Amino acid sequence: MVASQIPLKVRQGFILVFVLLIALPILFFSIGKAYYASLVEATEKTLEAHLYSLISEVDFTERGIIMPSTILAPELNRLNSDTYAMIYREEQPVWYSESAVNVNFVPDELESKAGAADFRRVEYKNTVYWQLSLTVILNNIDQSEHAHFILLKRNDALLRLMDGFKQTLVNWMYVMGVAIAALMAVGFVWSARPLQRLDKEIKAIESGDIQEIKGLYPVELQTIKADLNLLLETQQRQKERYRASLSDLAHALKTPLAVLKSSPLANDADAQEQLDRINVMIEHQLKRAATGASDTWKKQTAIKPVLDSILNAMSKVYRDKDIIFTHAVKNKDYFLGDKTDLLELLGNLIDNACKACRSQVDIQVIQKRNLTIAISDDGPGVPIDKRGSLLTRGTRLDTYESGHGVGMAIVSDLVKSYHGTLTILDADTLGGAKFILEFNYNDKK
Repeated sequence: MVASQIPLKVRQGFILVFVLLIALPILFFSIGKAYYASLVEATEKTLEAHLYSLISEVDFTERGIIMPSTILAPELNRLNSDTYAMIYREEQPVWYSESAVNVNFVPDELESKAGAADFRRVEYKNTVYWQLSLTVILNNIDQSEHAHFILLKRNDALLRLMDGFKQTLVNWMYVMGVAIAALMAVGFVWSARPLQRLDKEIKAIESGDIQEIKGLYPVELQTIKADLNLLLETQQRQKERYRASLSDLAHALKTPLAVLKSSPLANDADAQEQLDRINVMIEHQLKRAATGASDTWKKQTAIKPVLDSILNAMSKVYRDKDIIFTHAVKNKDYFLGDKTDLLELLGNLIDNACKACRSQVDIQVIQKRNLTIAISDDGPGVPIDKRGSLLTRGTRLDTYESGHGVGMAIVSDLVKSYHGTLTILDADTLGGAKFILEFNYNDKK
C-alpha cells in the first residue's frame, strides 16, 4: 500500500507513535549522554581547582612536605568523601589528604611532561575513578626533583547524580509526552477540519444539494477549490451545449423520419420495418449520448424505491404470468449515478427476465465497498456460445428466444459509461439466466 492510500487518521497515528515511541526515547538518550559529558567536564574543572589549591598550599623542604592541617578544598578534608588527593616524590608517597586515609590502592604514576596535566578515566580494584595528574619540578640550589600530584574522583558520585537527573528527566518526559500527544491531537484535528469541510462539500455536490464549493479554506486548499469549481463550471457548460446539440439533432432527424413514415414508401411492410428500426436506433443513440453527458458522479440514487416502482409496474404488465418476485435490498443501498439510468438498467434486465421466466424472478443487491446487482430467472437461460455476442455491439439483439436481448445494447452501453461490468451466468437456484451488474466505487468514495 502506497502512502497516498493510507487514511489520514492512520498517518496521524503513525506520526504520534513515532514521536512518543521513537523521538522521545532518542531525545532522552541524547540528553542523558550530554548531561553525563557535562558532569565529566565539571569533574575535570573541579579537580583542576583542587590541584592548583594544593600547589599553592604545599611547602617543600629538605625534610619533606609541609601542608596546613586543613586545606582549602573541603572535599579533601572529609573521611567519607569521594574525592582524594596524593603527592608522590621520587616515586614515594609523601602526602595524602584526609579523605584518602582509607584508600587501599596505589594509583599509577603516569609519566607526563612537567607542567602538563593529564585527565583520564581509570580503574582500581574494580572501581572506576576520574584521575587528574600533574608533574611539578622542584628546584633548589643543589638539585632538581619532580613531585607528582594525583587527584581522584569516584565515578559512582557522577552516576548518583546521573540517576537523579534521569529520574527527573523521565518525569518531565512523561509530562512532555502527554503534552505533545495532546497538542498533536489538537493540531491534527484542527488541520483536518478544512479537509473534512471540503469532503462534506464534495459529497453535497455528489448528492446534488449544491453546485459549487463555497467554503472558506486555507491558502493551501484555495487552488484545489478553484480548480474543482472551474471543473464543475466547465462540465456544466459542456453538458448544456451537448443537450442543446442533442435537441437540435433529435429535431433534425425526427422531422425527415416522420415524412418518410407518412409517404407511400411506408406502405411497404419491409420499408415500414426498416423505418421503425431507424427510429429505435435514433432513440438508442440519443440516449447513449445523453447518458455520456450526465453528471453520473454527482448523484446518489436509492435503489429500493426504484426497484419497488419497477416491480410494481412489471407485476401489472405480466399479470397473466403471475410472476413471483423475490428481492433482497436494503434502504441504505445506493447507485452512484442518475435515477433515469438506474431505471433503464433495472427496467430492461427485469423486463427481459419477466419475458424469459416461467414463474419466478429474483433480484439481489449487495453493497459493501462495491455495488453488485444480480437478476435471476427460472427460464431457459442464455446459451454459453451466445452470451458474448449478446453484449457485442452490432449484433441483432432482438432475435434471441424467450425475450433475452431486448434492450441489452442500451444496458451494455450504460454499464460501460459507469465503468461497470455486466456478466451473464447460469442461475444457481432458479436454473435460468443470471445477469450480474458490478460497479466499483473504491476510487469514487
